[in-house]
Amino acid sequence: MTHPTDSIEFASLLCSRLCHDLLSPVGALNNGLELMADETDPDMRQRCLDLLTDSAKTSANKLKFFRLAFGSAGGFGDAVPTHEARVAIEGMFATAGRVKVGWLVEDDMLGKLPVKILLNLALIAGDALVRGGQLDIGAEQRTGVTEIVVRAEGPKLVLDPDLRAALAGTLPPEGLASRTAAAWMVRELVTKAGGEVALSPPGETVLLFGVSIPG
Repeated sequence: MTHPTDSIEFASLLCSRLCHDLLSPVGALNNGLELMADETDPDMRQRCLDLLTDSAKTSANKLKFFRLAFGSAGGFGDAVPTHEARVAIEGMFATAGRVKVGWLVEDDMLGKLPVKILLNLALIAGDALVRGGQLDIGAEQRTGVTEIVVRAEGPKLVLDPDLRAALAGTLPPEGLASRTAAAWMVRELVTKAGGEVALSPPGETVLLFGVSIPG
C-alpha cells in the first residue's frame, strides 16, 4: 500500500476483511439453498434448513459486529450502549462455543471511539485463540480518561507479528493489508486521540492489550 493514510484505499482494506469473513457463512447459505432445491427426503431437507438457519445467524452476527467495529455506529448518538457491544462480541465468538467471553464493563454507555477500539481489540485477541479459550473484556470510565483491557488465554495463542507491529506502531507501510487493517486502525485512532496502546510481550502464555484514551 503506497499511501496507508489514504481514506479510500484504507476503506477498501476494511471492506476486504469484512468480505473475507462473510464469504464462508454466505457461501453456506447458497449451498444450502441449492441442496434444498433438489432434495425430497424430509430428513435431508431438515438438515438443509438447519444449515440455512445456522449460516443466516452467523452472517447476521458478523454484520452486527462489523457495523460497530468498522462502521460509524449509525443509529446511536455520541455514545453506544455497552449492551450492544457485548451482544456483538458474544455473537462473534461465544455462540460458536470455541471462545468463552467474560464481560467486565459496568458502564451502561461508552463513547463511539472506545467502543470501536474495544471491539477491534476483542476481534484481534479472539482470533489469536486458535484453539479456543477465555476472552475477557473490560472498560472503565474515570475522570478524564477511558481505560480498556482485553485479555486472551488459551491452549494456543498466536498473534501474527504484523498485527503486533501494527498495534505497536512499527508496521511499515508495505505491511498494511486487509489482515492488519483493524490493528492499524486501532493504533491510529488511539494515537490521534492522545492515548496509548500497551501490549504484553511476545511468547507469554496470556495475551493482554491495554488502551487509555483521554476524555
